[in-house]
Amino acid sequence: MKDIHAALRDASCADDYDPDSMSVETARQFIHRFLSPVSGFEQVHIRQALNRVLAEKLVSPLDVPAHINSAMDGYAIRSEDFPEGKTPSLKVIGTAFAGRPFSGKVAQGQCVRIMTGAVLPEGTDTVVIQEKVKLDVDNVILDSGPRQGENVRAKGEDLHKGETVLNPGHLLRPAEIGLLASLGINEVRVYRRLRIAFFSTGDELRSIGSPLEEGQIYDSNRYTLYGMLKRLDVDLMDMGVVQDDPQAIESALTEAASSADVILTSGGVSVGEADFIRGLLDKLGEVVFWKIAMKPGRPLAYGRIGNAHFFGLPGNPVSVMVTFYQFVQNALKVLMGQTDVMPLPTFRVPCLTPLKKAAGRTEFQRGILLLNNNGEWTVRVTGAQGSGILRSMSEANCFIVLPEAQGNVAAGEYVEVQVLEGMI
Repeated sequence: MKDIHAALRDASCADDYDPDSMSVETARQFIHRFLSPVSGFEQVHIRQALNRVLAEKLVSPLDVPAHINSAMDGYAIRSEDFPEGKTPSLKVIGTAFAGRPFSGKVAQGQCVRIMTGAVLPEGTDTVVIQEKVKLDVDNVILDSGPRQGENVRAKGEDLHKGETVLNPGHLLRPAEIGLLASLGINEVRVYRRLRIAFFSTGDELRSIGSPLEEGQIYDSNRYTLYGMLKRLDVDLMDMGVVQDDPQAIESALTEAASSADVILTSGGVSVGEADFIRGLLDKLGEVVFWKIAMKPGRPLAYGRIGNAHFFGLPGNPVSVMVTFYQFVQNALKVLMGQTDVMPLPTFRVPCLTPLKKAAGRTEFQRGILLLNNNGEWTVRVTGAQGSGILRSMSEANCFIVLPEAQGNVAAGEYVEVQVLEGMI
């Protein structure tokens, strides 16, 4: 656990350190300074390892492929049987299948029918694909002379025995699970799951299934957070709705800090009379910053309570999602042990709709990426951009990212976009 006290002392000396209005990129950098992977590991079967983070170096116990084999269906031949400019016929003396090698030796003037993945028969060094030969009873005639080694996979072409396959900190995705299986590895050591406690604050909030009285609303933020967190394969402690009472919130924070690695709250971090999180964080732990120069999501708190990292997210539904994706998600990945954590990539496309934007803050507007008839990507906003309009997140497939210095955007002007969904 990195020393937050020392880091804060260093931070307070920095010219750009302002805990009440920090730029988006500066806030990301400050959060990263306090992150280190959790301690504790598990040994799991590879079927349970998907989306877990590797905690050991893995080396290949064998060569992959383990033998010289064919990359195509065709005929295994001796390239020396084809002097330049000549294409003699060859006698087919057998067939090699994947898993059932041809047991004999191929002599001059002979060849073997071979299937993809089959071991290359002794005496051969080249495979000619079946589309390039003519059959004449038990003989084949090539259309042209082959190149030596054509369509042949070398032993150890993918991995050599003893070669490093994966390093600690690697996220195990479907490709990695298949790779481990191909090496005969059935168990791996992974970091333990991150433990995350989360709750919403607000007297107006009610859990779904409860009747609403005048002035009350259903708590959507906990369910949104649950969905975003569940994708990361972490252990969750849903602490429900905590009313706007300092003692109740303090009790919830203390309970969460006793068992969780990370505490997430929504609401209560602004400057209203019933916003108690800031004072409690000063009392129970340390705070790094309170506000970000961004829209939506300006009231965002980050700090620590005991050994638990604390993220105080805003109360508006869209702000919860924007701040989670821009700050929390990657922080959680680092805490989970990942070493290859990357910022969300952006690319530039023309915007079909004009955008209103005040300079001095970064904005994340909800957009819809479109592919036009010319094969070009464009983007338009989803509509009204209020931070309470959760439907705008449901309709969006990207964020339109407008930097601090950016003013209004004219229709047709290029903007940066972040795609919300990934392939793998």
